[in-house]
Amino acid sequence: MSFEFEIIKECKDTGARVGKLYTPHGCIDTPIFMPVGTQATVKAMTPRDLKEVEAQIILGNTYHLYMRPGEDIIERAGGLHNFMNWDRPILTDSGGFQVFSLTKLRTIEEEGVHFRSHIDGSKHFIGPEESIRIQNALGADIIMAFDVCSPYPHEYDKAKEDMERTIRWAKRCKDFHSREDQALFGIIQGGMYKDLRRASAEDLLAMDFPGYGIGGLSVGEPKPLMYEILEDLMPMMPKDKPRYLMGVGSADSLVEGAIRGVDMFDCVLPTRIARNGTAMTSSGRVVVRNATYKEDFTPLDEECNCYTCKNFTRGYLRHLVKSNEILGSMLITMHNLNFLISLMAEMREAIIEDRLMSFVEDFRQRYK
Repeated sequence: MSFEFEIIKECKDTGARVGKLYTPHGCIDTPIFMPVGTQATVKAMTPRDLKEVEAQIILGNTYHLYMRPGEDIIERAGGLHNFMNWDRPILTDSGGFQVFSLTKLRTIEEEGVHFRSHIDGSKHFIGPEESIRIQNALGADIIMAFDVCSPYPHEYDKAKEDMERTIRWAKRCKDFHSREDQALFGIIQGGMYKDLRRASAEDLLAMDFPGYGIGGLSVGEPKPLMYEILEDLMPMMPKDKPRYLMGVGSADSLVEGAIRGVDMFDCVLPTRIARNGTAMTSSGRVVVRNATYKEDFTPLDEECNCYTCKNFTRGYLRHLVKSNEILGSMLITMHNLNFLISLMAEMREAIIEDRLMSFVEDFRQRYK
């Protein structure tokens, strides 16, 4: 099945839109939040749990799967879908962000990145061609071009150098990519500089990728600056291609990103904070481990219909967290993912029913 993107409805007041993204492993309704399964598993969640919270697509991480167990083993298992028993769409990132985060363990050159494993210190190399070769072997439905993610803050000249290298690497990725059943997305970079972002987009659009990631945001900059960058960039983006804001996972940023025209989001945030005893709710975050919830026998979120909220109280969840019981991480993770996935479903419904702005204003009033 070919990769296709269809716009179902556009909001008349904002840049938001509802779409359908067709992949070999199923159709994805957008805007969508995608849980992150770094090492071929979404932490504290079984595939059955993910389907219960209506996850339509999950992510895998090229760097981590290359390091362990190795893409050759996954390929022999029949690909990532078979290996992790997930029959819905999968997206793999390029591994670039993880490699570049190994600041003291890597050396960047035009061909790619030499680095040492964070596991055992062994020497490795990943460049554009290697990243695509690994992702071709993993067999995800959507794969990403190898890019350079500029940190924040970053000097203009260095951000420009990173952006231009990302463009050159994107072309090499596209030339090397061989599987017709995988959609390769380009990634727009440029730091916090609008002219660099526009230049990056212009060059990548000319290469005609089937979709575009927006990388290098949510890396420590103030949220208003991220929204400003998105507002400046979105008018350039083709309407018939999906737009993926990488690494963004707070509820407010999902809403603000979607009304500016973003279709896809992912982040480890909801699963990571769940393991630390923090829940996302319709009125903001609840730090369950706090003593104030010791005798709180109400659900995490009265408005939530997930398994956790229907069956367990804040007091019980606090007990699990304080006792370091695995079940606490599992139940809060399930709730957090359900919350963000449901939030995007509610936005899709609001767009279709021409009431998005009233939905957004209500959300802003309640969410702190």
